[in-house]
Amino acid sequence: MNSRNWVRLFLSTLLVGAVTTVIVAFIVRWDQHTAQFANGEYLQFLSIIAWYIGVGLIFSIISQMGFFAYLTIHRFGLGIFKSLWSAVQLVLIVFVLFDLVYFRYISFANEGDSLLPYFAFPIFLLVYGLLVAYVKKAQTNKHAFIPALFFMVVVTTIEWFPALRENEPGWLLFMLFPLLACNSYQLLLLHRLNKTSPAK
Repeated sequence: MNSRNWVRLFLSTLLVGAVTTVIVAFIVRWDQHTAQFANGEYLQFLSIIAWYIGVGLIFSIISQMGFFAYLTIHRFGLGIFKSLWSAVQLVLIVFVLFDLVYFRYISFANEGDSLLPYFAFPIFLLVYGLLVAYVKKAQTNKHAFIPALFFMVVVTTIEWFPALRENEPGWLLFMLFPLLACNSYQLLLLHRLNKTSPAK
């Protein structure tokens, strides 16, 4: 990838993170913000939007750090494990999904709480990851499916860890969807940028 395409990817991903964060924030806290607007608190309303944009930029940078870290790890994995790298990634995906259920349950559940609600986020993450991986496979080749799924599940979970520690529903959603949007965007744009780089 040439420098021009890298700058394009960086700036456009920042925009995706900022816009997604603002949208998700207003959905999660709709009542609070509509009340502010209705009461004529326009300056405070605008300052909150600016704050959400700033947070979205941070989420985007976290996503981009995770993305480029994975690209490096993927190369090391191919070099070390060779043909077994896909199997290793599948094992890590299962391990991370299990941890998202088990460790969140033992850390945050009260006595007598059901285990079932703790399956919601892992199932959603897996289904979303499968959809993105399928699109990536359709746009490139069959070998891209497992790496794409690994990135969407494992790397997103690592990036999401600050919110997982808090376990506050609004904060979990507030961080998860911008990360998913940024990660999906980078993953699905990368091969297009790589195609145009040699020509430029």
